[in-house]
Amino acid sequence: MTAHLTFLESGVVGLIQGVSEMFPVSSLGHNVLIPAIVGGSWARDLNVSSAESPYLAFIVGLHVATAIALLVYFWRDWVRIIGGFFSSVRDRSIETADQQLAWMIILATIPVGLVGLTFEHTFRVLFAKPILAGIFLLVNGLILIAGERYRTRASLAADAEVASAREPVAAALPVREHALAEPAVLGPGMTEPMLHRTADAAPVRGRHGGQAERTAELADARRADLRLASMGYPKAVLIGSAQILALLAGISRDGVTMVTGMARGLSREDAARFAFLLATPVILAAGVLKFPDLTGHLGQGIHGQILVGSILSGVGAYLSVRFLVRYFQTRTLTPFAIYCVLFGLGSIIYLQVK
Repeated sequence: MTAHLTFLESGVVGLIQGVSEMFPVSSLGHNVLIPAIVGGSWARDLNVSSAESPYLAFIVGLHVATAIALLVYFWRDWVRIIGGFFSSVRDRSIETADQQLAWMIILATIPVGLVGLTFEHTFRVLFAKPILAGIFLLVNGLILIAGERYRTRASLAADAEVASAREPVAAALPVREHALAEPAVLGPGMTEPMLHRTADAAPVRGRHGGQAERTAELADARRADLRLASMGYPKAVLIGSAQILALLAGISRDGVTMVTGMARGLSREDAARFAFLLATPVILAAGVLKFPDLTGHLGQGIHGQILVGSILSGVGAYLSVRFLVRYFQTRTLTPFAIYCVLFGLGSIIYLQVK
C-alpha cells in the first residue's frame, strides 16, 4: 500500500489535534472538517471514515501523544491516584481522597469504554462526515452556552468557595511539598480548611517564582481532589457517561464533561480538572487498542509523518492543558461556545455551497 500523507498535512493536523483535544471544541470534529474544507489531496488523504485510510493509523499516534502529554502534566496527581488505587486493593478499603478518586475515575470510565468498544466503528463510519461534523460542532457550542447560561446555584456557590479557599494560600509563602504529598483522609473531624492550615503551616523561603507557582498549583490540586472525592460515585459515573456524546465528531469530550459536572454542582475549575483526569485513560486506551494499526499495513510508509504529527500533538496538548488549568480558575466556556457556533455554522454553509 502506498501512503499519501504529507509532512505538511501531518504537522498541521497534529498540532490542531493536540490543541483541540484539550480545548472544549472537539478534536475529532476538526479532524473531519479541516480536510474537507481545504479539499483536494487533504480531503482524500485525511478521510477518517474510510476503513483503509492511513489517516486512521496517524490518528492513533496523535491520541497516544496527547495522552502522554496529559500524563506528563498531571504526573504527580496520577502517582497519588494510582497509589490510592493499589492501597485500596491492598487494604480492601476505600477511605482516603486518593483512593476514592481512583475508583471514581475507574467507574466513570466504564460507560464510555463499553460504548466505544461496541460502537466506535459505527459512529465513525456513519457520523464522521463533514456536514454532520459541522452540525455537531454547532450543537457543541449550544451545549457550552447552555452550560454557562443555566449554571446551578450549587455550582456558582462552589465557584465562590474555591476562589475564597485560594486567596489566603495565594497570599501565603510557598509551602513544603512533602505536606502536599501526604495522603488526605476524609475521616471524622477532617475538613478542607484543615488541609489549608497544614499546607500554610510550613513555609519555605527563598524559592524562585516558578517553583512557588508550581507549589501553589499542587496545593490547588490537592484541595480540588478533596472536593471531587466528596461528590460521590453516582455523580462521578453520570459525569463520565457524558463522554459517550464525544463519539460524535463535533462534540467535545471535555466540553460535555465540564457542562455535566457544573450541572451537578461542581465549580467550573473542578469540573475542568475532573474532565482532564477522565480524558487521560480514555484517550490512552483508544490509542493502545488501535496501536496495531501503526505497526500494520495502515502505518506503512508514514512512520515519519506519524512521528512529526505526534510530537506536535503532544506539545500542543501539554501547552493547552497548562493554559486551561489556569484559564478555568476565573474564566468561562463562552468564548469556546461562540467559536464552535461560528465555525460549525460557517462549515455547514461552505460545504453546502462549494
